[in-house]
Amino acid sequence: MRSLAITLSAFMVIFFSSCDTLNQATQILSQTGLGNPSPTEISMGLKQALEFGTSSSADRLSATDGFFANAAIKILFPEEAQKVERTLRSVGLNKLADNVILSINRAAEAAAIEAKPIFISAVKGMTFSDASNILLSGQQDAATSYFKRVTSQQLADRFRPIIESNLQKVGATRNWTEAITAYNRIPLVGKVNPDLSAFVTGKAIDGIFFEIAQEELKIRTRISARSTPLLQKVFAYADQNRR
Repeated sequence: MRSLAITLSAFMVIFFSSCDTLNQATQILSQTGLGNPSPTEISMGLKQALEFGTSSSADRLSATDGFFANAAIKILFPEEAQKVERTLRSVGLNKLADNVILSINRAAEAAAIEAKPIFISAVKGMTFSDASNILLSGQQDAATSYFKRVTSQQLADRFRPIIESNLQKVGATRNWTEAITAYNRIPLVGKVNPDLSAFVTGKAIDGIFFEIAQEELKIRTRISARSTPLLQKVFAYADQNRR
């Protein structure tokens, strides 16, 4: 019963929040006196929002502790190597395990800024149809899904060499080698050695998309996040015309 009550409470919060947003959207459109946005305004407004969102996400994640201090995307040991971490900590090698985690997050932070030009290029390549479909989609992460579809391979190609280089620079490769070597020396354990650079590359990309999804959700659901008249007009129209 308690879980049901929590679920119903959460639903009511979302429902009334959506109603408030819709009411405010109606007021914005009526106050502008300019009617619905044109296809060009829709395209420009969405692109403006996405350039803001992707740039701020890349900047935030590329700062020191952008990954390491963010619990939602902090990179930990690969799943198949978590037994390595547990074993190392059980034999008093906590510092070594901590160094691995810190250094792989530093490598991801170094690569994150490279996402910005890739996303901006993807935004510029959007058609009117792409923009309209994304804006009016019932999906709260429609833009994020678009970016995943059109940029994932480019991000992997751009991130991998940077992450490999930074794994060396920040000591992650050395720490990882020491950790795996120490683990593999323990009697009766199965030998492991996951591909660290591939793992960190994948997790760095996941983290970028997670942050972009948060930015997209914010501008879709919070009037205060729409910082220009064009954004206010275009997203007010979207609030009234969700599919």
